[in-house]
Amino acid sequence: MDDEVDRLVAAWRRERPDLDVEPLEVLSRVSRLARHLDRARRLAFAEHGLEPWEFDVLTALRRAGDPYQLSPGRLLTQTLVTSGTMTNRIDRLAKKGLVERLPDPSDRRGVLVRLTAAGRDLGDSTLAGLLAQERAILAQLSPDQCRELAGLLRELTAPFDNIPD
Repeated sequence: MDDEVDRLVAAWRRERPDLDVEPLEVLSRVSRLARHLDRARRLAFAEHGLEPWEFDVLTALRRAGDPYQLSPGRLLTQTLVTSGTMTNRIDRLAKKGLVERLPDPSDRRGVLVRLTAAGRDLGDSTLAGLLAQERAILAQLSPDQCRELAGLLRELTAPFDNIPD
């Protein structure tokens, strides 16, 4: 079964036989898949009235476990944004009633950001919708193929996870 990448690679092999275009076989497909995944994620978020960044903050708090709260610094680490950006995001989510700021009992000057019940419910329902979209993308693969692909992608991406931006 040929796809667009096969046609692209064949054209480059014809036009530039002096080049090894084999990396395109994998990475062009990864790039195309990333675009499909981005569309699916945006659809899942839009169905629940969320922006991707809102989902990131809500799910970071949800993954923290009961009582679903983190310091702004921990949120920064998990969402990879600047402190000014995080302050703005917390403000916007608080105005929507999805998070609340609380004094940090272990640091009189600190605050904690806690997920509200509405934020938890919205994050949970959005996650369920996202997973349905992602399952649809992976539907052609068997569970064993998915595990194999996950392992291969882990090997490929692991070296990049520890490189500072």
